Amino acid sequence: MKKFCVLVSPFLVGVFALFFGPYHISPIDVLKVLITYTSKTQTASVEKAIIWEIRLPRVLLAGLTGAALSGSGAVLQAIFKNPLVDSYILGISAGAAFGCAVTIAFFSFLPVQPMAFVFGILAVALTYFTARSQSEVSRLALVLAGVIVTAFFSAMVSIIKFLVDPHRLQSIVYWLMGSFSLADWHTIKVTSPGIIIGLLPLILMSWRLNILSMGEEEAKLLGVDVEKERILFILFSTIAVASATSACGIIGWIGLMVPHLVRMTFGPDHKSLLPLSIAGGASLMIIADTISRSLTSFDIPVGIITAIAGAPFFIYLMRKSGTGWN
Repeated sequence: MKKFCVLVSPFLVGVFALFFGPYHISPIDVLKVLITYTSKTQTASVEKAIIWEIRLPRVLLAGLTGAALSGSGAVLQAIFKNPLVDSYILGISAGAAFGCAVTIAFFSFLPVQPMAFVFGILAVALTYFTARSQSEVSRLALVLAGVIVTAFFSAMVSIIKFLVDPHRLQSIVYWLMGSFSLADWHTIKVTSPGIIIGLLPLILMSWRLNILSMGEEEAKLLGVDVEKERILFILFSTIAVASATSACGIIGWIGLMVPHLVRMTFGPDHKSLLPLSIAGGASLMIIADTISRSLTSFDIPVGIITAIAGAPFFIYLMRKSGTGWN
């Protein structure tokens, strides 16, 4: 029953989130708008526009983003055998941030999403080939290479921020904070295929994470090609995270918190842990975005909300588990 509640929570939380926003609409009116829209009956145009063109796309994008971040976080934690690893350990966020900064600063006529996606993928490729030594790639080498690549792209973003004019600088900084304020149906159409393509193979292969999480030597003794499996999981995780990041900016902590909470509650079996992490991440992201757009009359970047919630959790996690796999 607990697992079922977690799996259906994104749908329940998503509907509940439609009731909240800076423009007050009663829950009854929200339900009327949803019902009458499908029946083609005339409804109040303002309420219809707010619900169908602003709130609903935003809720859907928040859910997709949370699913991508938490699902990828669960996969990477299993691969690296470390509960303090999240989706950005391989430099995805820094690469996507650089793509965003380049687009806003020098190619403002282009959309941000494609460039952020391309540079997110490029960052992971650089991380992998930097860590590659002879025929194998160790977990420690990947983490260290991710730190190097992240530092490089962060420095490049700082250079761009130093050179651009204040108006474009403001846009870059706001994007780096993470926000769903620009969510619309076009963004969902562009973003959702990449997230689905990334998450679906991870769910289908989730049982293999149980073998990889045992360790390289044990997996090899069972006949598993560890490097090949690791590349596949990293590739699909990167596609999902890069797609989500390209649409909403840098949002941290979700990929760290949710998989660990699910693991503590339901155990380490990835056949159930991964789907539950995806559902839990979607729900938590929708809740965080609802708070960010309902506290004040203007949008607070959702990355601030997740950081405020994530920092105390990170301190608790470090004091309880250290930096290793428990």
